Amino acid sequence: MTTRRHLIALCAVIALAPPLGALAQPAPAQQGSGVSAADQALVDKAVAYLQGLGEAHGRFTQTDARGATTTGELFLKRPGKARFAYDPPSGLLVVSDGGRVIVQDKRLNSFTAYPLGATPLSLFLAKTIRLDKGVQVIHVAHAADGFTITARDGKKETAGQIALTFTSAPMALIGWTVTDAQGRATNIRITGLAPAAGLDPALFVLKDTRPKPSDPGRL
Repeated sequence: MTTRRHLIALCAVIALAPPLGALAQPAPAQQGSGVSAADQALVDKAVAYLQGLGEAHGRFTQTDARGATTTGELFLKRPGKARFAYDPPSGLLVVSDGGRVIVQDKRLNSFTAYPLGATPLSLFLAKTIRLDKGVQVIHVAHAADGFTITARDGKKETAGQIALTFTSAPMALIGWTVTDAQGRATNIRITGLAPAAGLDPALFVLKDTRPKPSDPGRL
């Protein structure tokens, strides 16, 4: 069974992708949502930046709706692969190996896998970032040193929203906030996200090393 700890990790990590699909929408499709041509230019700029993140490494700090904070390392290797390694004592590790998204919880001795294609993370890790599902950019907020793009499910089949925050000079993703249907927000802040050529392929391989249950039929 998926625990609350798993849901928080999946919410903060896997839910990164829906607005990235939305970011790829053409400008005419966004006019009804109130996104101006100038704001759409920022959306396009964000897509180009994310598309250029082939291999990257950084640190993250996650704060959940209850105020609990955890930290860890983030590795990206597009297409298909990502690793979110939570620092001790969390015991959580989230890995996309190109086909699955795996959540390992050492504290609970659990190992849960989800098809990558069934998660929004597949949009972000795709070779070409494009709109695969109906997601709507609802707001672009401007700051002195950057901007935040907020998006939600355009079909309104899934409640909640996600906001990605970027700096402008230099252009960089510095975090995102996922808000669920009850208004509870999980925030991720990234520091030092930078290109990292030659990442070890082993970072994106996660095997279930738990002892296999014994077969009662065997002698």
